[in-house]
Order: sequence, then C-alpha cells, then structure tokens
Amino acid sequence: MRVSQFFLSTLREAPADAEIVSHKLMLRAGIIRRLAGGIYTWMPLGLRVVRKVEAIVREEMNRAGAVELAMPVVQPAELWQESGRWEKYGAELLRFKDRHQRDFLIQPTSEEVITDLARSELRSYRQLPQHFYQIQTKFRDERRPRFGIMRGREFTMKDGYSFHADYADLQREYANMYDTYTRIFTRLGLKFRAVAADTGSIGGTGSHEFHVLADSGEDAIAYCPDSDYAANIELAEALAPQTPRSAPVAGLRKVPTPGQTRCEDVAALLGAPLKQTVKAIAVVHADEFILLLLRGDHSLNEIKTQKLPGMDPFRFATDAEVEHHLHCKPGYIGPVGAHAGIRIIADRAVAVLADFICGANEEGYHLTGANFGRDLREPDLFADIRNVEPGDPSPDGAGPLAICRGIEVGHIFQLRSKYSEAMKALFLDESGKSRAFEMGCYGIGVTRIVGAAIEQNNDARGIVFPQPIAPFQLALVPIGYRKSAQVRETCDRLYAELAAAGVEVLLDDRDERPGVMFADMELIGIPHRVVVGERGLKEGKLEYQGRREQSATAIAVGELRAFVQARLCAD
Repeated sequence: MRVSQFFLSTLREAPADAEIVSHKLMLRAGIIRRLAGGIYTWMPLGLRVVRKVEAIVREEMNRAGAVELAMPVVQPAELWQESGRWEKYGAELLRFKDRHQRDFLIQPTSEEVITDLARSELRSYRQLPQHFYQIQTKFRDERRPRFGIMRGREFTMKDGYSFHADYADLQREYANMYDTYTRIFTRLGLKFRAVAADTGSIGGTGSHEFHVLADSGEDAIAYCPDSDYAANIELAEALAPQTPRSAPVAGLRKVPTPGQTRCEDVAALLGAPLKQTVKAIAVVHADEFILLLLRGDHSLNEIKTQKLPGMDPFRFATDAEVEHHLHCKPGYIGPVGAHAGIRIIADRAVAVLADFICGANEEGYHLTGANFGRDLREPDLFADIRNVEPGDPSPDGAGPLAICRGIEVGHIFQLRSKYSEAMKALFLDESGKSRAFEMGCYGIGVTRIVGAAIEQNNDARGIVFPQPIAPFQLALVPIGYRKSAQVRETCDRLYAELAAAGVEVLLDDRDERPGVMFADMELIGIPHRVVVGERGLKEGKLEYQGRREQSATAIAVGELRAFVQARLCAD
C-alpha cells in the first residue's frame, strides 16, 4: 500500500481528554477518532489491526471445532424477560421501543438469543455437542466511558456458546477453549496470564479470565511465582492464619483519638502496629444492619462478601443508619457493645487477634486491649472477606503470592443450566427424557485487544505493535522519492518484489521531510523499516532498522527480500 493511496492521519499531540497511553497513541496514530463519549470510528489504519485480530481469533475458533454465525444486534425484550435479566442487568442495558411500542435492546451479550436458537434447533442428544460463535458489535451504556476503547460503550466482541448433554462434556469443551484462548493470545504476540475468576452477572459455576499484563491494567492479579496458581484479586483466597489466637494480656481501655478516623492514623497516634487494629464496616442487606470486621491493614473484597449467606446483595450503610444502630458517627464505630440484633462477620485474619484496637462507638475515642469472648461476643461468622496481599501464602501451598496488573481481554464460563432452565431450552436424552442443556460461554474483546496490545507495547516514539497484528509489516521510506529518479525506481521495484513475496509493505511516497516520515512510521508501530536514499544506493546499500532496535543495519539491495523474509519468520 502506498501512503498516497491510503489515508494516514497522524497528530503531533494527543487531545487533552485522552487519559491512558493507549488512548493517546491511538488518537495520535490515527487509529481511532471520537464520535461521542465511548463511541469511536475505526480509521483505515486501525481497522487493519482489528481485522488481523479477528482473523487469528476466527482461525483458532474454527480449528477448535466451533461454527460461526451472526446474531442480531437488536434483540427483543421478551427473551431477556424470560431469563430474568431485563430487570437485573442494570443501566448498562440500552433499552428502547420500536414504532409499535414494543421493547427492544441493543445487545451487550447474546446468551438469551443463542439459547432461544438452541431450543428451536437442537432437540436431541444426537445433535450435541454444538458450539456457535460470532464476531459482532456490542453496546454497553457505561456510566462513565473512559480510557478510549478500553472502557468504551460500543465495541467488537467474539462471543461463543456451547451446548452439551452432560457436565462432563461441558468440562471437555471448557478445557478445549482454555487451550484455544492460550493459542490465540500467544499468536497475537501478547504477554498474558489466565486466572481463575468470578462469574459475575453472567452466572455459572466456574470461569477463567485472560489478562494482558500491563502496569496500567484495571485488574489486580494474584499469582504464585513458584507455581501455576493465578486468580483475579476478586476470587483469590486469603488463607486463614495458622497461628491460634493468643490469650488476652491487656485490659480494655478507652483512649482519646480526636479527629483520627482512619486505622492508619489511630495506629500512628497510639504507636501500635496497623495489623493490631480492627476496622468495622457497616453494611445493609434487606434492611438488616451488619458489621464487617477487617484487620486495619486489609481491604474489603466486596465480591467474596456478597457470596456469603444472606449478603447478596448488600450496600454500605448511610451515616444516618450508622448513627441509628450504633449511636455514633462513622469513623469511631466498633463491635464492642453492638447489640445482639446486629450481625457481625469477621475476616479470618481478625479471628486470631487478641488485645486489638477498635472504635469505641463514641466520637473521638477508640478502645485498646479488646478481646473476643471477654469484651465482646464472638462474631456470627468468620469468613474470607478481604483482598489478598503480596506475601500472603498461595492457596496451592507452593509459596507466597505476588500481585501484578492486567487488562482483561478474554473470559470463559461454565454457565451450566442457568439460561437453559430459565428459558426451558430442553433436549431429549438417550432415554427419551427431557433435560436442560449444559452450556458454556466464551468471550474475547476483539477491539479491546488492540488497546491492551498498545498498553503493553509502546515507547517514547509511539506504538510498538507485535508483528502478527501490526497494520503493515514493513515501512519503505524513500529519501527524496519525488526528486530522485534512482530512489523512486528502486523503491517501486522493491515495493513490487516484497508485495509479490507476500510482505505487507507501506511505501511512504509523500513529499515530506525524512524526519516527518520516520516519526510517523515509528508512531504507528510498524515492526520493520527500510530507508532508501541516494547516498546508500551509490554503494548498493539500503538501511534496515527494527522498531525495537536502536541502530540501523546496512543491507545490500539485492538481498533485501531474503533478509526481510528471514526477519519476519524469526519474529
């Protein structure tokens, strides 16, 4: 492709509202252009990258035995009412009425539509298993779209759904998809990690997320450097301490802590270790007031907490509710003196504490030397309700945990029969009995992968695309294309030779200064660059430089094709 026949639209500076690196570079490189909040046009350069991602995803899904179809972007409300998600999904679901005042929605996902298709087409165990997938536009009406396409409202997703006669076969296909996703992200040239994850609003019994590793990632991942254990921070188990609770030594004492409402400040004021403090978090479930107890240096894991009996859903108590039940302003509340009607749930780490510090339920005061059984009742439940921390023991017993950041780009679920039972999607088994399908669900954020790849691969000069998804493999940059017949003829010949050999070349035939052309080719992330100039041609040489390399290499004109093909194969 010649730049004169393409549309290259680069910017020297990113717009002021661009936040993270990928957003800034995608705008500067002319990959996307903003239409509205969270909605972007994919420019020709960016679309080439998206199509390459799609091609790899499609090849591996077909190889794995899945069959592609295309489901409508617009879906009738009736299906979502059947599954129960019309009311439950929330404000992200874009609902509208057609001219006949019938309710519809723009698909954020397609579990209902595919289940409806299965119940009308798959009636016998002899037709199972089946795995359908699509690469299709999705829309989720994010409250605060940000980070460009990373947290946009409209995006492209590969969503796949499998149907099985029994759970064992679902597990087989789940393992198949785990391996398939591993091949996909490996072929995309990304550094990634698969982690055990919560199923979220999709539902089901088990899931894994696939994360591109990047310091800017929104998700925290707990992993063990000494084993294969990895889990999203939302799911990673914080093991119970192995040491028993010590016997009380100190007496209960009320101490003044004016203006100190944070455990960190209280510990500093009293000269005590932060891990010896206990913070109380007031929450409400179905009008029941509940106290959650955490060690002062730990943070609440809302996902784990919500999964506890009688906690789904819960919300944080208002200041007025706290004052009503504990007769104290927030910041000084604690479990000592809490009446029997208040349920208390304590984290496992709190279970082994003795002589701890907590709020006194009196403004400006905390208690020291507090002990369960002596000064306050034992909690109603000890449970894992905190986020793991670096250095915590790995649940697999292999060593300590470490924490890294990741960008979720894929998620696989064992849905089981959540949707098939709700929507009465049944088949006849071998004995002629009607049974609900066992289902799996498998998603990949196609357009999100582009942003994630840039977050992971960039430098001060711009994007450094992995070769498999770069918009072009090689940039051919002539010095004086419009002024030198020798440069022009050599470039045209090399361009034709490389194109004939299957190399994707972008020939920069603009009448621009060399510095402008070099900057643009580096900004847009093309992995390989060859410079053609009169000075080099006098010696029969060209100048090659890889995008990650600091210096150029001289290559004989006649050896360029073989050299480039070797580099492409090596990468």
